[in-house]
Amino acid sequence: MDDPEPLTTERGEPPHRTDEAGTLLGFLDFHRRTLLVKVDGLDADALRRPLPPSTMTLGGLMKHLAMVEDNWFSEVWLDARVEPWASADWAADRDWEWTSAADDTPEELRALWDAAVARSQRTVAVALASGGLDQESRRRHRGTGEPVSLRWILVHMIEEYARHNGHADLLREAVDGATGE
Repeated sequence: MDDPEPLTTERGEPPHRTDEAGTLLGFLDFHRRTLLVKVDGLDADALRRPLPPSTMTLGGLMKHLAMVEDNWFSEVWLDARVEPWASADWAADRDWEWTSAADDTPEELRALWDAAVARSQRTVAVALASGGLDQESRRRHRGTGEPVSLRWILVHMIEEYARHNGHADLLREAVDGATGE
């Protein structure tokens, strides 16, 4: 299977009339692209700038969402470990993805996020082709001990991006005054 093209900031409405998988993927794509709109054109200093009292940054947010992509679609769904998460020292810094982003260039952050999204897209395409939304993850949910369905993971990812895109709105406005979509 060919790698998907990296996403751009070009967003369209999620499809209004499609099947359940198409609806979920349309909304996930929309929210992924919204994140790209929020970080578009920013340099390293801007990506490192927090909005006190929070320590959250747009660069940290981007790296966190790359980690979330890999966590759900690689670790939970496939039971596969992915770098850089597999070798990160989580015991020393449980917020490693957030704090280490300050050492990454905008290009490194974007490449990390693009690679995670591409892995996720490939994983979902294979899963949908081989059984649909009701299939269960290989790894069990940390909190419940139960496997989760592909449907659950897709809905959770939409929620994760939607929540963090709200943070990105505030962070981007603090960086350079840009508001809106």
